[in-house]
Amino acid sequence: MTTVLFAAKPSTWEDYREALPAALDAAGISARIVQVADPHDPGAIDWIVYAPNSELQDFTPYTAVRGVLNLWAGVEQVEGNRTLTAPLCRMVDGGLTQGMVEWVTGHVLRHHLGMDAQIKGCPWSPDAPPLAAHRPIAMLGMGELGSACAAALVNLGFPVTGWSRSPKDQPGVRSVTGRDGLRQALEGADIVVLLTPHTRSTENLMNAQTLGWMRDDAVLLNPGRGALIDDDALLAALGRLGHATLDTFRVEPLPDDDPYWSHPKVTVTPHIASATRPATAAQVVAENIRRGEAGEPLLHLVDRDEALA
Repeated sequence: MTTVLFAAKPSTWEDYREALPAALDAAGISARIVQVADPHDPGAIDWIVYAPNSELQDFTPYTAVRGVLNLWAGVEQVEGNRTLTAPLCRMVDGGLTQGMVEWVTGHVLRHHLGMDAQIKGCPWSPDAPPLAAHRPIAMLGMGELGSACAAALVNLGFPVTGWSRSPKDQPGVRSVTGRDGLRQALEGADIVVLLTPHTRSTENLMNAQTLGWMRDDAVLLNPGRGALIDDDALLAALGRLGHATLDTFRVEPLPDDDPYWSHPKVTVTPHIASATRPATAAQVVAENIRRGEAGEPLLHLVDRDEALA
């Protein structure tokens, strides 16, 4: 029998109490699940289902663990933990991806159509926005989430340039890489979407220089990671840029006195762009355990050399 340690907050266990055993059973896995607060032998744990806000921070006693399966899409809070030597897998969940696609396309269309200005009391203006084909989009980050969002925008008729660490071959998306590619993407876009992971190379990706490459009145959307933006630089650039819609921040919840709350060119959403759904996330966890037990490669392995704690 496989022994699985569920290392997350008690409230998270309530979400997974039924979903995880059901998913493991459906995958044909005979498993005993223990919570991190339960008495258990660390040396007998085969798999750890993990949320980075768990009280478990020292992985040293878990000498037999075959993999740590993250419940969050982001791994920056756990990857840098040097006591963790087992393979680490990020969460890539269909429900999470769909939620991100809906948030990104919704806010792209909001800015594309100028919906913020179409409120009671604004002057009547019959000027129609350009069609999608004339509203270029830059997608910074072409992983699972960025690629899905880019595909949805292409299907709506937007020209999309995708910037990533390595070239991508995705229908309808112009692929660029490197520093020159980043500048090309930013200079050519009316709307920029941040969906890169938080790594050594993307910390403060949007800084005074790169924000300066953006077009006047361009819009920045950040449903990715708060640390991708130099906040002081963005606040300074908003005199020239059109708007910033931000879903992630360096400190969450966003403090009441943060200048983003009151800035007329900023929209704050409370980290809702994408959320893990326990029913589908449990299936992803179960599939990885099944693969590990069968000697198959694990899904969504983290590049430990590139990721940043």
